[in-house]
Amino acid sequence: MFRSILADADTDADPVATEPEHFADLNLDQIVAAVCAGRDEYDLEPLYRAPLRTAEAVEYRHEVVRDLGRDAVRDAVGAFARRMHEMRLHLAQVEKLHHRHQQEMWFLDAVALYCDAVAGLAAGLARAEVRSRGLTGLAGYLSAYVEAPSFAGLERETRALVAHLAEITYSVHIRGSRVRVAPYAGEADYTAEVHATFARFERDAVREYPLRAVGMVNMDHVEAQVLAGVARLNPDVFGRLERHRADHRGYLDPTVGRFDREVQFYLAYLEHTARIERSGLSFCLPQVSAGATDVAAVDAFDLALADTLVPHLPVVCNDWRLADPERILVVTGPNQGGKTTFARTFGQLHHLAALGLPVPAREARLALPDAIFTHFERNEDVATLRGKLEDELVRIHAILGRATAQSIVIMNESFTSTTLNDALLLGREVMTQLAERRSVAVCVTFVDELASLSEATVSMVSTVVPEDPAVRTYRIVRRPADGLAYAWAIAEKYGLTYERLTRRVAP
Repeated sequence: MFRSILADADTDADPVATEPEHFADLNLDQIVAAVCAGRDEYDLEPLYRAPLRTAEAVEYRHEVVRDLGRDAVRDAVGAFARRMHEMRLHLAQVEKLHHRHQQEMWFLDAVALYCDAVAGLAAGLARAEVRSRGLTGLAGYLSAYVEAPSFAGLERETRALVAHLAEITYSVHIRGSRVRVAPYAGEADYTAEVHATFARFERDAVREYPLRAVGMVNMDHVEAQVLAGVARLNPDVFGRLERHRADHRGYLDPTVGRFDREVQFYLAYLEHTARIERSGLSFCLPQVSAGATDVAAVDAFDLALADTLVPHLPVVCNDWRLADPERILVVTGPNQGGKTTFARTFGQLHHLAALGLPVPAREARLALPDAIFTHFERNEDVATLRGKLEDELVRIHAILGRATAQSIVIMNESFTSTTLNDALLLGREVMTQLAERRSVAVCVTFVDELASLSEATVSMVSTVVPEDPAVRTYRIVRRPADGLAYAWAIAEKYGLTYERLTRRVAP
């Protein structure tokens, strides 16, 4: 039995109301905000906060993504989504109207849009021959739903009522300030004459002022009287219109309504990434497994950063790999060289992979984490009465207390508030414990000694242009730490770089 386009079992991820702790550090909050922009009606943010826990659940979503990559499927789903959006606009307008008959007609139009949306989607999916379990299940559900007496009767009644309302004719007699509605009796139609009379004024029209529909839907008192008069002339049709609204207030099928929201989870993300793909960057459906001991990515990039750079500036991509017994990437190099961006990219890919979505990389083989932990620099909080180093230690202690062999831990320039020796001591202890837990981790640090701590660590270095070391490439490559990163940071901190010294001593 079809349940959801997002999950095949009740045990799979449910929406998460609050933002996870790692979101801000990894700029995932920016990604989600950009993806969901303009789609407030669907409340999508909780869906992007809820990672899946099994590879089978991830594959379920991968199948849907592949189906939506086919034009026939995407067109059918897109047409359905547009009609449902318009339906909701009609329903919202019903609540704003004051005239009963007008409310009933807007409700009728909403139901007609719903019937068109559902019938069109059922036919479109049948023609497209969907392959994913999610859309195949939906297609089967819709096939039975549209054939059921309840929907067939609703559709038949709605279409007949729309047709009967369209057939109504009447005449309006205006004499002075009096307006009278009467049955149409073959009176002359003066439309052509009115247009001809006023046509000469159009020659002098140099600018159009489009009317705004918002705020103009409610009728004025004359229009309301005309509509009331038409209703009195056609009591049978307007009686059916009143009963239609009363009988079908709960017309929206819960499964259809759920799909309408959930499919936006895919559409919103795919539409957002399509713009970035057009710049030449790649997305892929990664290989994902729980407890993976071999993770890698090719041409991976920071999705939040790419969203701000494309199409005006190039985006630098990076590669990485960890093969058992390797578990920790230790990233060193000069300031402003892309180290933090690399760490964020690593975390973003694992979170997006756990959502069952394409990740920003040409190829990727990723772990399915039970949790993602981040340890980034924080401003001192006077409420805690803790110093910066103490606060860092408290936070890393909490992470170590929860981290497992299936966890992702990302540490960005931890323990920079203390001396080099203390930073080395603390960093060595933390990384030793992460290695014992077999957690997959990224550690951005100025302490080069940590890059060769054990067989679990892999050294990655942020590179510069060889001819001009002041120019960063933002490429992070696998190679031994060069021993200059911390010295450069200290020199820059105290204004002792070559450039600053030459400016000071220049005559």
